[in-house]
Amino acid sequence: MPPRSPFVIAPPLGLSRRRFVQGLAAGGVLAGLSTPALRAFAQQGSATRGAAPVLKGTEFDLVIAESPVNFTGKPGVATTINGSLPAPTLRWREGDTVTIRVTNKLREATSIHWHGIILPYQMDGVPGISFNGIAPGETFTYRFKVQQSGSYWYHSHSGFQELTGMYGAIIIDPAGAETIRADRDHVLLFSDWTDEDPMRVFTKLKSQSDYYNYNQPTVFDFFRDASRDGMAAAIDKRKMWNEMRMNPTDLADLSAATLTYLANGVTPAGNWTALFRPGERVRLRMVNGAGNTFYDVRIPGLKLTVVHVDGVDVEPVTVDEFRFGPGETVDVIVQPRDDAYTIFAQAMDRTGYARATLAVREGLQAPVPALDPVEWLTMNDMMGSMMGGMDHGGSGQAMEMTGMTGMTGMTGMTGMGSGSMSGMDHGAMAGMNHGAMNHGGMAMDHSQHAAAAGGLAVPSTTARHARTEYGASTDMRVDMARTNLDDPGIGLRNNGRRVLTLADLHTPSGPLDKRGPGREVELHLTGNMERYAWSLDGLEFGKSTPVHFKHGERLRVILHNDTMMTHPMHLHGMWSELESPDGRFLARRHTLPVQPAQRISFLVTADALGRWAWHCHLMFHMDAGMFREVVVS
Repeated sequence: MPPRSPFVIAPPLGLSRRRFVQGLAAGGVLAGLSTPALRAFAQQGSATRGAAPVLKGTEFDLVIAESPVNFTGKPGVATTINGSLPAPTLRWREGDTVTIRVTNKLREATSIHWHGIILPYQMDGVPGISFNGIAPGETFTYRFKVQQSGSYWYHSHSGFQELTGMYGAIIIDPAGAETIRADRDHVLLFSDWTDEDPMRVFTKLKSQSDYYNYNQPTVFDFFRDASRDGMAAAIDKRKMWNEMRMNPTDLADLSAATLTYLANGVTPAGNWTALFRPGERVRLRMVNGAGNTFYDVRIPGLKLTVVHVDGVDVEPVTVDEFRFGPGETVDVIVQPRDDAYTIFAQAMDRTGYARATLAVREGLQAPVPALDPVEWLTMNDMMGSMMGGMDHGGSGQAMEMTGMTGMTGMTGMTGMGSGSMSGMDHGAMAGMNHGAMNHGGMAMDHSQHAAAAGGLAVPSTTARHARTEYGASTDMRVDMARTNLDDPGIGLRNNGRRVLTLADLHTPSGPLDKRGPGREVELHLTGNMERYAWSLDGLEFGKSTPVHFKHGERLRVILHNDTMMTHPMHLHGMWSELESPDGRFLARRHTLPVQPAQRISFLVTADALGRWAWHCHLMFHMDAGMFREVVVS
């Protein structure tokens, strides 16, 4: 494939998309239906726009079906639960046993996964892993004891149904007293919507991975760089990126070119509103239920006190802004003084935003801030802590980027020789099919290597690339990944606001298991941007074998990101206890964002027998193959 042209004139958003980026003020479920149909749906208990019904108790009946929607002026069909988008908010109590009967009225199989909920694997809701799915016309009964409290969510784990509207919030009241004091409580579920058939979107990405990226470097950017840094530096900068066949603005697969960003199922123009009385402490339970979008959330004029993340209390930390990806939940306490505030959630790629309003009465609005400027990925985002160690198979010609020297066209960094493989414990990989390059589900067990090096008190930092990473599914490898957790991420650095980072999070109750790890497992997040291929250790799901955990063991998992995108990684069935680079416990999580060229670690107690899913929560990445089965036995 020839290198990209160094001079790209990015196409503007089409007039129709520009018009509808903020959507219709009255957009949502039921838009455009006749009056008799509206009455019929209302009689079935359909919710009004942006007001998902709240269902409480221990017995629930959920019906999955199609519902007509219109968010942008183009009628479409959503996958809904009980006719609402978002789905009903389920309110449970810790210690209760809940029974949930799910009836499928679709023409295809469906499922519900209870994200972050600790339960028997047969109730986890992942077709092909924990059960067969729910066939058309069938009812499946989920039944399990609720063993936790906090803010969670649920969604389909079948096809692209999550992207087409099948998601809802879960609030679990504690068995004892509430640990977080608030006078008022609101759920804010952020998501994204496309008028296109998701399969057509996926096909476009497979054909051209940057199809929806309208923030590509332009001629105007080139002349700006030349004016600031000199013509030679500007040319070298473009030449470097193009020889790598990479794009410094590849922050998201989809953009406002196809997405409309929603808050509680309401478009930005619709302006969903949360009410409060002056002087109240307001708890906002924020859920990222998007199929593709990382959101950066702030409320101009208000400080956000983060008190609860992924369903677990954290030591309060006050910030101006936080980023969260699909699958993550963040609860904040705010104390509003004025009459109205904008809850502003801009997409990481800065092409659009979701918004809501916090106000003393309906109809009020506050100014909506402008989108922040788009920032380019840096050398550290691409190459980790040494701006090197990435083998891309390029030309080998020396480059110089403004303020950064030593770029070598992607060869000569570490290469593909034995040096980059030296950290691998081949003894621990006995029995694998090396001839077929199938290191699959073993996920690089380095227990023996770590023990020989002096124990497992501190996470290893040496990258150990499986041989399966050296193939067409992988276009880059990072040997010297960064391990710091205090980076807010591209687009949020040095923006003048206090931004939450992973290093800020501390679960006050400490780890669930006081034991140290008995072994260390390393899994690499891999991909090929040109092919739009996503995988783990270079193997797409279907070509890999399961990762095996021993029941009752305590182990360390290392996630090493060999790509230039941030991946929200979700391990089903067990808690991921995030640790610092020096091995100190930080926070209990169910979904962990791993930034480009970053290496993070967490401890797991394998206390849940059965088959579990482990995947990136960006929907198209998961569907393309960044998915692995975990077997606890």
